[in-house]
Amino acid sequence: MRWSPSPPSPGAILKAGRGGGLGFAAMAYVGVDYLRHLSPSWHERLQPALWTVLALVAVSRVPFYRHWSAELRSAIPFVAAMIFMLAALLFEALCVRFATAVLGLDWHRNTSPLPDTGQWLLLALNEKLPPTVVEILRAHIIGLHHFLMLFMMLAFSVLFDSVKAPGLGLGARYMFTMAIGRLLRAISFVSTILPSARPWCASVRFKVPAYPHRWAQKYYVPYASDANAVRELINLDIAFERVAEYIDDPRPDWGSMSFLIDFLRPNSFHGSSWYHLLKKAGGGCNDLLYSGHMLVAVLTAMAWTEAYGGFSSTLIWLLVMHSAQREIRERHHYTVDCVVAIYVGILLWKMTGFIWSGKAKNASRARRLEKLEKIQSKLIQAAKDSDMEEVRELLKEVELAGSQEKQQKSNGRGMWLFSAATILSTLTIVLLAFTWTSDG
Repeated sequence: MRWSPSPPSPGAILKAGRGGGLGFAAMAYVGVDYLRHLSPSWHERLQPALWTVLALVAVSRVPFYRHWSAELRSAIPFVAAMIFMLAALLFEALCVRFATAVLGLDWHRNTSPLPDTGQWLLLALNEKLPPTVVEILRAHIIGLHHFLMLFMMLAFSVLFDSVKAPGLGLGARYMFTMAIGRLLRAISFVSTILPSARPWCASVRFKVPAYPHRWAQKYYVPYASDANAVRELINLDIAFERVAEYIDDPRPDWGSMSFLIDFLRPNSFHGSSWYHLLKKAGGGCNDLLYSGHMLVAVLTAMAWTEAYGGFSSTLIWLLVMHSAQREIRERHHYTVDCVVAIYVGILLWKMTGFIWSGKAKNASRARRLEKLEKIQSKLIQAAKDSDMEEVRELLKEVELAGSQEKQQKSNGRGMWLFSAATILSTLTIVLLAFTWTSDG
């Protein structure tokens, strides 16, 4: 009897239907952008061309996208998540400025960095590894804006059915998770102020008084270096040292926002507004436990792994690891900041799975499975006959069965307006994200 291989399972056929085009586009984007270091002239030619091609290809798919109704249902959670994230970023900026300003610039200049065994390890590896490998580790292959762009490419890939719709649902989960991560990060680094791995940073980037705030003058300075004073402080549990005369800060007229003066510490009566100072807070100069760059990188990698998977997700995780060692190598962060950001990002992404993978997604899966059971015999027969066109048509029926858009075709004017507004607003968010979060 001649052996006949068993036909592929419907699940295997479904998985095989997803190509690697998204992974190729992602790696092409990272590679072309790295040309800015290798060949700036080629970078100036290829990057605009790549952006144009990606945009045109995405826009060309909009009229054929069948899941606008699902996107519409996800619009409100998306907007709510975006507002929540902006509020979290505002709170984080306030904490960044306070953590830097409260001790004054003299403390930043005179306080030594913490011992970091991860930094020691990288310096030791520089002596052991081949020079080519060391240069690869030092290379600025990927940055924060790359990870943001990789996620945007992932979200837009719903237009090509590479990722399950809705894209706005995936975006809502990404922003909501990042907002929680940013809040936890701000609470962490403002709770205990740690010295920067770059002692000169605060003097270069921040215009704050050189002396400590009066809170630090009373509760920190008298006990900063005297072990006996610290012992007495523990025994009495009260600040017993008296400061002869507090050095107070200028207090500009900020109206109803004047309560922020103690946190932001403007350095003159004619200083900028509170909002201007928060904008200049940037990524901060203290050790901000944990790393904001790494949080974004890990959330992007988690989203990619769960939504798309495949070999490209492995490459993205390798880029995450490369980015982590470079953060440590260049002393933007201590090793602990990157380690904590990695496991916090993973745990937070798992925790917020209900946003994108909730009842709607389960119902969609149930409808697909029901349809798959009905056409299973036809699908197996088409596979035996090597009739790939029939296989594609049957799989398309399964995908359409998983959404309600089959009954609600998005041909109305309102749906077209919504789709246009979604594309334009998303592109605007991308540009703003690149501009506002370039420093983490």
